[in-house]
Amino acid sequence: MVPERIEPHPRATPPGQTGFVWGASTSAFQVEGAAHLDGRSDSIWDVYLRAPGRTKDTAETACDHYHRYAEDVALMRELGLGAYRFSIAWPRVLPQGRGAANEAGLAFYDRLIDALLAAGIEPWLCLYHWDLPQALDDLGGWQNRDIAGWFADYAGLVARRYGDRVKRFATFNEPCVFTLFGYGLGWHAPGVADKAALHKAIHHVNLSHGRAVDVLRSDVSDASIGAIHNRQPCYPATSNPADAAAALRLAAYWNDAFPFPQAFACYPPDLADAVAPYIVPGDMAQIARPVDWFGLNHYSPHYVKADTNLIGAGFGAAPDTVPRSAIGWPVVPDAFRDTLMDIHQRFQLPIYVLENGTAAADVIDPTGHIQDDGRISYLRAYTAAMEQAIRAGADVRGYFVWSLLDNFEWGAGYSQRFGIVYVDHATQRRIPKASARWYADTIAARRALAHASEPRKLTESG
Repeated sequence: MVPERIEPHPRATPPGQTGFVWGASTSAFQVEGAAHLDGRSDSIWDVYLRAPGRTKDTAETACDHYHRYAEDVALMRELGLGAYRFSIAWPRVLPQGRGAANEAGLAFYDRLIDALLAAGIEPWLCLYHWDLPQALDDLGGWQNRDIAGWFADYAGLVARRYGDRVKRFATFNEPCVFTLFGYGLGWHAPGVADKAALHKAIHHVNLSHGRAVDVLRSDVSDASIGAIHNRQPCYPATSNPADAAAALRLAAYWNDAFPFPQAFACYPPDLADAVAPYIVPGDMAQIARPVDWFGLNHYSPHYVKADTNLIGAGFGAAPDTVPRSAIGWPVVPDAFRDTLMDIHQRFQLPIYVLENGTAAADVIDPTGHIQDDGRISYLRAYTAAMEQAIRAGADVRGYFVWSLLDNFEWGAGYSQRFGIVYVDHATQRRIPKASARWYADTIAARRALAHASEPRKLTESG
């Protein structure tokens, strides 16, 4: 039986927001730096990275966006970006995760938002991009049901502070990743590998999403709200039936554990029994609050193999015939097109692509330029696939490249460069790559085409 879809909120687009949105995305932990300045406390990632055996890199400075945001906003304006998706660092504005707010931290985002608006760039604010305050993890973090209330209070603080200028809000970025990797497989902060912890975290994140949607809707006039999901096809790595079964299991965790309950007020069948012990009456209605759009992060499909880990599924190798990026990720634009079509048909919400891009082995040539032709080829192919989906009827309303800057890539440190702007992490010098110029030209061309196709308005003399 197909679950009943929750109708979207009628305010799908804030007043004055028209046309396709072209932007770029970052996250607080990955770009801000200033890890222990102006009252910011440790996040779970600060603590996780200090443990022996982690990457030798740290995010103490990252891209120093905290001090260089004006320079970065100027770059965005030069590239013609219409929007910038960033996240708030919860431990910067609420060092204990709850209780007393940190005015110095709040003021930083005032400065950033005001600079964006002055440059004609729309701020898209994500409440949570993986950097839980360590003080809350000490109380159980996402395993503690109380976190839904803590998150709602945090959302209220952000809404009241910035809601006069920000109308686009995302509750979470890629909850499938930070729950599965952080609580199921132990690969990310806080480094837990426990089945009960994973399923509690999944449910409590969903519950927190619903609580935050209500707060944002109440506190921000004309708010446009969504969540950002990493959604990628899960293909069996081989013809072995065990791999086929594993692909279905991974798809439940990766693709459906969050969009499904948020849209249909129930968990996917493969997860329902595991999550059931943590559900209390009223939870599913609280989770499935009407939202305005579906945020998609997509890079490549997964090729899945059977595994002995706690979900019985692991990440296998793509067939030799599938092209790969510089870091070995499959390059399959058709999977992106098909994913957009699937979301359109299944969830019936406007879609914003809020992360898409690729890492490359970028180097500065003798002339001082970075000619990243591989990234340009990837972006050209994937934006073309997106346009195919739009022509086929998918309601895609925006595209944000990941990422604006070469940032701190979690467990990979600084070894993976995803930015369209090169960052020399020793000097913090910014150098737009050839892909940045390609992206700027693409945006300008698409806007000109859209303007040319607009119906001409009759004037009094016409």
